[in-house]
Amino acid sequence: MTLRRRLAYRYAMIVVACLLLLAGLAYHEFISEEQLRRDQGLPEVKKDTWVELAEVFFYGMIPVVLGTGWWVMRRTLLPIDSIAGQIEKINADNLRAPLPCTGNNDEVDRLTRAFNAMTARLDESFRQVQDFTLHASHELKTPLTVMRAELETALKDTESLPPERAEWIGRQLEEVQRLTKIVEGLTLLAKADAGLVELKLQPVRLGELMREHYEDAQVLAEPHQVKVGLLACEDLTVSGDRHRLRQLLLNLVDNAVKYNRPGGAVIMSLRRNEDKAEIEIINTGKGLSAEMQARVFERFARGDNALGGAVEGSGLGLAIAQWIVHAHHGTIQFTSEPNKQTSVVVRIPLAV
Repeated sequence: MTLRRRLAYRYAMIVVACLLLLAGLAYHEFISEEQLRRDQGLPEVKKDTWVELAEVFFYGMIPVVLGTGWWVMRRTLLPIDSIAGQIEKINADNLRAPLPCTGNNDEVDRLTRAFNAMTARLDESFRQVQDFTLHASHELKTPLTVMRAELETALKDTESLPPERAEWIGRQLEEVQRLTKIVEGLTLLAKADAGLVELKLQPVRLGELMREHYEDAQVLAEPHQVKVGLLACEDLTVSGDRHRLRQLLLNLVDNAVKYNRPGGAVIMSLRRNEDKAEIEIINTGKGLSAEMQARVFERFARGDNALGGAVEGSGLGLAIAQWIVHAHHGTIQFTSEPNKQTSVVVRIPLAV
């Protein structure tokens, strides 16, 4: 219950109590007392009617004063209710929009200015983190590219290398490739946060793209002994960036295969859902706990089976997928039943 409502209820109870007391006083003064005198045969006492009425009027003003105070209190608390509503709409994307002051220079304005100062500091901190991530990932690209090229060159001359040495170089090359993927993912997310990624919007035949990734999924799933099925694939067209939509499907399919179990299955489908294209990818893996599901779109968030090194990855795939979906004005939903199945549903508006 809100503060305003609690105050309203309490004021209403006080006003009702005062009205009951006033009614009792008026009944006693004008009816009960006169009736008692007549019953006891006492002589009538001459009263000043105006004095009696003034007394009743005085007591009658108590609920009026309380009611006026209730109205004033509601008006006074109205700016707080308005501020609370505006604060609920604040997120990382609109921290720079300050809350408006009432102009009364009171405690509410003081609270608003303090909150605006706090959001300004938060925005500056987020900007510094974004700048650091963007610059750091950019600076890491060059040395990683050089390391990768040198390792690949060294592996070409396998005849002159001992088997142990060639194996060691191969492992180092795999780690460099893994680091390169992490840096590329961080760079993309940092640019997206800074608004530096532009989508090349065009009509995309999503059904065709889905069938292509069904074939890719079969290739990815074969080493893991996972079966892939395409349950439905309608010919739907959306307005989007073909490259980013391919990246979205690749991330989702890759996750569905990697986090599956040997002998499991991945079920893909594309259907029309009102005015949206609905993509669903189901896998029969171990699944995630409810606590982990709440963090699944966070960066570097990984399930328990991935933390021990059993599954390769960086924990950026679903964060990138979420950004791509939101950039296309769509929604993405993740649900998981431990030891049963995990489902990712993406809905993107159809092209007009």
